Order: sequence, then structure tokens, then C-alpha cells
Amino acid sequence: MEKIEKLKKIFKREKIDAYIIPKNDEFFGEYVPEYNDRLNFISNFTGSYGFALVLKDKNYLFVDGRYTLQANYQSGRTFKIITIPDKMPSDIFNGKKLSIGFDPNLFTERSLFIFFGKNKFKLKPIFQNLIDVIWKRNIIKNNNKFYLLPNEATSENYRLKIGKISKYLKKKKSDFLFVTASENNAWLLNIRGRDTKHTPIPYSYILIDKYRNIKFFCDLKKISSSLKKSFKKIKFLDIKFCAKTLLGIQKKNFIIDSNSCSIFFKNIINQNNKILNLQDPIYFLKAIKGKQEIENIKKAHIYDGVALTKYLFWLKKNFIKKNITEITASQKLLEFRKKNKKFKFLSFPTISGTGPNGAIIHYKATKETDRKLRKGDIYLVDSGGQYEFGTTDVTRTISLKNSNNRIKEIFTRVLKGHIAVSNFKLRKKTSGAEIDSKARKYLKQVGLNYAHGTGHGVGYFLNVHEGPQAISKNNKISFQKGMIVSNEPGYYEKDNFGIRIENLIYVKQNKKGMTFENLTMAPIEKDLIIKENLSKDEKKWLNNYHQTVFKNLIKSMNKMEASELKKACSAI
Repeated sequence: MEKIEKLKKIFKREKIDAYIIPKNDEFFGEYVPEYNDRLNFISNFTGSYGFALVLKDKNYLFVDGRYTLQANYQSGRTFKIITIPDKMPSDIFNGKKLSIGFDPNLFTERSLFIFFGKNKFKLKPIFQNLIDVIWKRNIIKNNNKFYLLPNEATSENYRLKIGKISKYLKKKKSDFLFVTASENNAWLLNIRGRDTKHTPIPYSYILIDKYRNIKFFCDLKKISSSLKKSFKKIKFLDIKFCAKTLLGIQKKNFIIDSNSCSIFFKNIINQNNKILNLQDPIYFLKAIKGKQEIENIKKAHIYDGVALTKYLFWLKKNFIKKNITEITASQKLLEFRKKNKKFKFLSFPTISGTGPNGAIIHYKATKETDRKLRKGDIYLVDSGGQYEFGTTDVTRTISLKNSNNRIKEIFTRVLKGHIAVSNFKLRKKTSGAEIDSKARKYLKQVGLNYAHGTGHGVGYFLNVHEGPQAISKNNKISFQKGMIVSNEPGYYEKDNFGIRIENLIYVKQNKKGMTFENLTMAPIEKDLIIKENLSKDEKKWLNNYHQTVFKNLIKSMNKMEASELKKACSAI
């Protein structure tokens, strides 16, 4: 509470009634370095998405459905937890004339409009971040250099990509594209960095004109002379000169990214130029993986499938005789992944939850919450890796000799939804909104549901959550050949258990049209399936999937593991 009181003392000086603290930093990525995690500092909330609104007399923490339980546990004593989009700040403070302070470097115009709408709030930009005023810390940034991906890791060289952008700008009568999403810069130039813990992104901004000239703004310590030599017509500049450069441009047409261009930069560009109502085209281009990228991603999923499957066999064999907890279990899984030389680091913090902790959708075990894996429970593990070259994300729910028929019945319904997504017949204009309802159908038959989307897009050795495509009720982006998406229906019962089955799938084109094909290679828990509740076609899907898993993993198993794999992948 002391931190919050310190913050509130500044309100009078700034003439504000409230202050907003988002999760993101100025690069708007999903994962924020600890030294920039201002939301965690003020609220203790560790989830990857949310924002706090601190008022003179009350504190609110807004999170989505994945984090409602977690936010209550971590921040419920000092913050009132609100689940969005069920309720937005505009709903809670409707009609109140509040002056709300915010850091214009950390918000986009779009995000503020979504949260606050057209209400009578006065949104006041404050150029000094108020959390930084009260949070005295040593900021130690890493100096890991940016690097170029080898040719065999990419489907297109950077010149081709720049050519596409130049063509797009000319077509749309735009002089410049200002690229503020670091992952889009990574895609455009085929470079990667190590600026966040779980994603190989290079913190940077790019200004590209219609004649293919590029200004690349970043921390220049991260640019080696060899990287500079790899690029022609690219000027590398210190990031602190970005605003000055933009101020020097006048009477031009700009395209900016409404997802990641801060109000600070948007206002600078808007002063003397026209911003066109168009989205950064890189999002869509990046979502379509080329032939070489798909091949590399398939390899990464086999590496990952080997590690995860060996881990699951070890877990089932040892959880009764050894003292295995959620934390030690996730550490063991990391050990298995590290055995592969192509493994770089985790693509997100591992979710390792048993019993009631499994019901927290984005659970992260701590010393206080760490549960032992016990006979009779079920165990949910959602994890992924960044490999050379590919990004993985997989969830398996495992029976710890569980005999609860209700759990098995629900697990089977989740599996039926998972199969329905995998088998969905894609047409030219199929979007995630159509598919989402199929995933929930069998749960809804018995009045059950889950509070998250069914699937998110995934990057290529980039962000594990990356659109614009997704399987959710509001996503209208049409699926195209080469897009990757997760397939992860689930069910969560507070204080009891959680179930999720997740594979990554990609859109494959064949003579008959487009189909989803599985990338993830790991057995699905047969001990939790009520076979009689699966149709003939569903059993066929499961048997075919397990046959493919067996073929891909068997070469990497020792004698004992090979025997377990045979059992786990046998027909039902």
C-alpha cells in the first residue's frame, strides 16, 4: 500500500484524479523486462496482460478472463479486480468527470479509446512516468547483439520483403511506413535479437519510405559492424533520434501501426503530415509462413515433442515415489528441452498446475502456491520453446491415476472440441469466429464453457502469440495457406481442476482446398478419455494423430520410452 500512497501524493501536483499503469513498455510487446514491469511493481500482478487504474480513493486492476483468478490471488487485497471486456472503465465510471493521467509513450490512441470510449473523462498526457518517479531501481539492460538469420532459415530475403512494402506504399499513395512493432522489424529484415526473455525480438523502430530507404532506430550497441555491412540503403540511428527525425518530415502521407504506435509518436507525425487510415501491412505478410519456414517449424515441433513426451513418461513413472511439485516438474521439463542443441529458451513461462491450481488459466507456480503432484489429481502443463528455427506451444492434461468419471467426461468433451477444430473444412473466407463455436459445442451441451479464445496465431521464431488470425468469436481474418494457429479448448473449475488440450496447427493447401494439419507431436492422454463418447470419426482422427506422433518420435526414444510410446500411441 505504501507504493500506492506515494503515487497518490503526486496526483495533486499533476492536477489529476487517477493514473493508468499498463503492463506494456514503449515497445508494446507481450513480455516486458523486469525493470520495465511497472504494473507488477504497483500491483504484484505477474500476468502478461492488464492495466491498473489508481484513483484517489480506490484502486482497480483490469484483466481478461485468463487472469481473473490469478489477479484476485495476487492483487485482490489492494485492487478491485475487473474482467474485461465484460466491464470496461467506461462502464464503471460512466458520467463521472475524471481527469486521468497517463504516459503517452505507453498508450496507443486505439487502446485508450477501447478502454475509455467517448465518456466525459479528461485524459491528460504526463510526459514523466509517475511510476518511475516512485520506483527507484537499477536498470541493467543486456547488450546482446542483433543478428541476421541464415538463408536456410528464411523463405524470402529481406530485399524481396522491402520490395513488397515499397509496392504497397506506392499503391496506397503513402510516402512512409513507420514500423513500431519490434517483431515486424525482425520479420522485415530477417533479424533477431534478445531484448525480451521469451521472444527473440530486437527492440527497434523502422521508418521506410516508398523508395525502399530505411532508417533503423535502436540501441546502437546492439549493431555489430558485420550486421551493418549486410544491409544496403539502411541507416542505423540511435533510438533517441527517432522523435527528432519524425519532426523533420513535413507534408507527407504516413501509415502507422495502430497496435503499437504510441500517442507520443502519433502526435509528432500528425503535426505536419497526414496519417492514412491503414494498418501496418507487415502483420498480414508475416502471418503467412513460406515453404522453408513451415519445414523448419515442423522440425522444431519434433524436437519439442521428443522433450515433452520423454518428460511425460518420466512424470507418470515417478510422481508417486518421488516428491515432485509443480516447480520441480517444470524445471525437469526444461532439462529435457535443453538436451536438444537447437533449443534456445522458453517461448513463455511454463504453466505447471495440478489440482485447483490447474483451474488458473495462466497459472505460474510460486513458493507459496507450489503443490505436490498427488495420486488422484490431474496435472496441466502448458509450455513451449524457441528453437533454431521455430516457436512451439503445447498443452497436455495428464491423469495422475485419476478415477473421477466427471473429469473424464469433461476431458472427452474438450477433446471432441479439439478434434472438431482440427477437422474443420476450411473455405476461402473461413475465419476464426466460425470455428470457435465448434470447439465449444460439446461443452455447451452440458452448460460448460471456457473464458478464453480457442486459438491464437504464432510467429516464426518470434512471438508465441501473434496475429492477426485467431480462433475466437470476434476474429474475422480469413485463414490462408501458411498461417499457424493454436487449437486449445479447455475447461476450468475454480478450486478444483483445469483441463486444456493444445496443438499448433497450420493451414495446408492441397488439390481439394485448404485443411488444418497438426504441427505438435505429443501423445494425448488416453487415460482420461471415455472411448464410448467418441464417434467413429473422432476415434479415427485420434488413432491417425497418434500414428503420426509415433512415427516422428520413435527414433529418439530409448528402449523403455519406446515401449511407453507404443502404449501411448496405440489405437483406441
